[in-house]
Amino acid sequence: GRAAEIAEAYAAVIAEIAPHVEWVQLDEPVLALDLPEEWHSAFRSAYALIAPAARSGSTRIMVATYFGPLAENLPLLLELPVHGLHLDAVRAPEETHEAATRLGDDTVLSVGIVNGRNVWRNDLAASLEYLSPIVDRLGDRLWLAPSCSLLHVPIDVEQETAFPPEVKGTLAFADQKLIELSLLKRAIESGADAIGAEIEQSTRGAPAQATTRRAKGGTGGGFDLSALRHKARRDEPYEVRRRVQRQRFSLPAFPTTTIGSFPQTAEIRRARRERRAGKIDRSEYDATIRAEIDRTIAVQEELGLDVLVHGEAERTDMVEYFGRKLDGFAFTQNGWVQSYGTRCVKPPIIHGDVRRPEPITVEWARYAQSRTDRPVKGMLTGPITILQWSFAREDQPRRNTALQIALALRDEVDELERAGIGIIQVDEPALREGLPLRLAGWENYLEWATLAFRLATSGVTNQTQIHTHMCYSRFNDIIEAIARLDADVITIEAARSRMSLLDAFERFRYPNEIGPGVYDIHSPLIPRVDSMVELLERALTRVPADRLWVNPDCGLKTRTWDDVSAALRNMVAAARIVREKHAGGAARRDGGSSRREKITSAV
Repeated sequence: GRAAEIAEAYAAVIAEIAPHVEWVQLDEPVLALDLPEEWHSAFRSAYALIAPAARSGSTRIMVATYFGPLAENLPLLLELPVHGLHLDAVRAPEETHEAATRLGDDTVLSVGIVNGRNVWRNDLAASLEYLSPIVDRLGDRLWLAPSCSLLHVPIDVEQETAFPPEVKGTLAFADQKLIELSLLKRAIESGADAIGAEIEQSTRGAPAQATTRRAKGGTGGGFDLSALRHKARRDEPYEVRRRVQRQRFSLPAFPTTTIGSFPQTAEIRRARRERRAGKIDRSEYDATIRAEIDRTIAVQEELGLDVLVHGEAERTDMVEYFGRKLDGFAFTQNGWVQSYGTRCVKPPIIHGDVRRPEPITVEWARYAQSRTDRPVKGMLTGPITILQWSFAREDQPRRNTALQIALALRDEVDELERAGIGIIQVDEPALREGLPLRLAGWENYLEWATLAFRLATSGVTNQTQIHTHMCYSRFNDIIEAIARLDADVITIEAARSRMSLLDAFERFRYPNEIGPGVYDIHSPLIPRVDSMVELLERALTRVPADRLWVNPDCGLKTRTWDDVSAALRNMVAAARIVREKHAGGAARRDGGSSRREKITSAV
């Protein structure tokens, strides 16, 4: 049906341009997924329509795949009626060798030998050794390429002047990766001696990096997983913690909160720039942040929110901010990469063992809590999100890097608790993003990913309430793993889907508390009270009334104060309507003492 329609449209385009171009590349990374047999049939039919179109001129077709092994899809790719194939030799090196032995006599093989998804230098000697049998078999039918598009990495490492030499010497951004391809070509054509100096330099980088890590006294990547699993458990199960926490916080039914960030105004951004440029000193900058926290707390109190946040005025990116406070990270000056749409970020580079040398968020969380008698959430980015949204080291398993980050965050969580912060949110929006492409790899990944979260959050006492947040991610197929996080409260995106994301709860009873977002913070529209009431009523068909929280879908950093105030005012009104209607089904969450007494004594 639709595949044939799309193929016909592609064929028409290719026929039109065929007299003018030599090659057309069609990207098919979907071949790295588990595909049912009907997809195989659709591939064959589609390319049977597309291939003749190229014959109207001198155009040849290259099909490119990347990001993972093809497994049972490799024979399908090899039988397509095309003139060239691109394979990701970084993620699936064995398959590239196999393809080279099974390739048609007139087919070109493009080998993705340089990693397009990370920033480390290519080991030229190892690459030449890997390519040698392919060169012998294919000769000039071998092409050299990055594993995938270079949009995933920064442009030029030579623009970076602040890296320590031992780190910079191990890096290759897009420009350097193209140079590496040129060097490999020269070595193939003229012999390895033609790039002898470059080979020595590339092989010298990795040992230097490893030496730097050892000098910092790192773990070397080894963990006693049995001991960590024992450590990654709360003292008591959720039902016991729930009673203790409700006595401490005395929250009403359907408690209201936000996800963490409040608007980043021009004044905040200017103060940050002036602090970096040395135009204002630390005391002036801190005064600006304190004033913004005061404003954020006052607005939330006036709006009637039950659990407050400090607003994160001091933070830039949710990963970069934490990386700059941890050992083992390096940062670019100009290393922008596309995140989504027109939004760009500068991912940190994890080059060494991760450690927390000093508190990260405690000062501002303590200050915010001192300004109110309502509970203020401590706000942290989780270990998997920090890992996923950074360029991670490749000399140890990603699991081990995640566990290092988790242990560093555990120190922060424990210190927030000692500072009197009773509710701590550890965000993991990238948890699902980290899933392997193949279902066969999910169980192992989810085992260590959930272990990392629990390791970061399980050192607190029963009376400290752990929250997590996941936004804009379908989680129905990993709901059991999310339950294994054992967060006391999870907040999720649900407004855009009008609560359809909660369908998972029809087959799985989520054991703890949940806050499905009731308004889409990316929309410019102010949500109406009746619309949010309707969404909460829908949520109540799947979530017990005494476990339902009320919150936006995501943080409010990108909105204006006028938008935020109006939207949250309506959200609080919606919660009160539902609270009055369902008062019998959601008992008051208190234990007799006043909120002011509990929060004051905790601080």
